[in-house]
Amino acid sequence: MDLLTLAHYDGDWIKNVIKESEKIKSDIDSYRNALDGKILSMLFMKPSTRTRVSFEAGMAQLGGHAIYLDWRTTNFTKGTLADEIKCIDRYSDIIMARVFEHEQITEIADAAEKPVINALCNLYHPCQILADLQTIHEKLGSYKFKLAYVGDGNNVCNSLILGCLKVGAEISVATPCGYEPNLNVLEYGFEHGLHLTTDIEQACSGADIVYTDTWVSMGDESQKEKRINDFAGYTVTKDLLKGAFFMHCLPAIRGYEMTDEVLDSEKSIVFDQAENRMHAQKAVMLELLNDKMQ
Repeated sequence: MDLLTLAHYDGDWIKNVIKESEKIKSDIDSYRNALDGKILSMLFMKPSTRTRVSFEAGMAQLGGHAIYLDWRTTNFTKGTLADEIKCIDRYSDIIMARVFEHEQITEIADAAEKPVINALCNLYHPCQILADLQTIHEKLGSYKFKLAYVGDGNNVCNSLILGCLKVGAEISVATPCGYEPNLNVLEYGFEHGLHLTTDIEQACSGADIVYTDTWVSMGDESQKEKRINDFAGYTVTKDLLKGAFFMHCLPAIRGYEMTDEVLDSEKSIVFDQAENRMHAQKAVMLELLNDKMQ
């Protein structure tokens, strides 16, 4: 059992993981030895702050141990991906990887016998969205909400569409032309009530949460100037927020994706969602390892 994308799971599975995450967060002492002796191998093609620290800290709090592997300082740059993973698999109980292409995480999962977690690829970011949904559930006490996503139809947007719709929430997405979410995700989304527009005010009308992400993701640096021009007018302002909660998966570029006033406001819950990365990922690791042992 792997977590490569939320497309593979239904709303009940997502809600159960979040329920477990909330239990762990409220009573970590009861879980101190839950993964005693277990090894998490963490493979990073891309640099990271929250993903690395949240997984490593979470594993430590559960009594296990995390091994950090920077792609550039290993033989992943020399040997085949499958061969290297087959070795890592022998040393590990669970593997997470932060990669560039979705095909890379699927190749890792195919080569490994142990559970594999997608910690980010070009198409999906499932762990981020589990933490986001936990944060929203903590604030609203329900999955009956409207989320408006503003900006690039990227991996976070794709996973938000899947996650929100699977738990019964409403989601509207506003992107400039040419930056729409993945076509397969859109097909699923349209079948389940997704609203897609280029009009940010229309998308945010009646929203309980307004969510945005970086305009220039890792790998898009060569397009920075073009992207900043294309996303002009997609900055989240206080007037656009209209009392909704504000979310951003970070790092945030102030003055572009949102104003300082929004990010620093009482309605900003970006650091709550950052903290919940750790708790949600604990629940994911427990779920995948328990399933493996059954």
